[in-house]
Amino acid sequence: MGHETLLLPTPSTTTTIPPPPPPLSSPSGSTALVVVGAASSVPSPTSLAPGFRFHPTDEELVIYYLKRKVGGKSFRFDAISEVDIYRSEPWDLADKSRLKTRDQEWYFFSALDKKYGNGGRMNRATNKGYWKATGNDRPVRHEQRTVGLKKTLVFHSGRAPDGKRTNWVMHEYRLVDEELEKARTVNGSSQVRFF
Repeated sequence: MGHETLLLPTPSTTTTIPPPPPPLSSPSGSTALVVVGAASSVPSPTSLAPGFRFHPTDEELVIYYLKRKVGGKSFRFDAISEVDIYRSEPWDLADKSRLKTRDQEWYFFSALDKKYGNGGRMNRATNKGYWKATGNDRPVRHEQRTVGLKKTLVFHSGRAPDGKRTNWVMHEYRLVDEELEKARTVNGSSQVRFF
């Protein structure tokens, strides 16, 4: 049972239409959208026109961006890079963002990797630390129904269980199973993925 996920890492201080992108694939069949925030206040150059901001709601992230990505559909504005979030340290992610803004949040799609082949736990370790979940998953709703789940994770430097908590926070979004199946259905037929 794969889950498609949208990840949004941020620091706790809160900081011509292209062809359709190929669907993300990973050994676990899971995809994520990630928003990462900077721990510093140094603004990066902007790639948006003055006055424009990229601040989608949780609902927009799940229904428009994540669901379209899973379904292999194109975007009107291709704002989110595809990055293996767990092969990068959070402080290196700003340079990988497609949007060069002064905001301290960056958005990414990332394939998720299961920690154990048949298990439900995801491998969220980087070379220098790991992302640890905090609290319960929260529902993301659209038109009175739950379409996704939002998980909050905090980056810890070092190895568990002795890692040191940092100010980096990630918000991970994933589609619920029903929406995942809808997204993978194209023109009345199911998309097939080989792993």
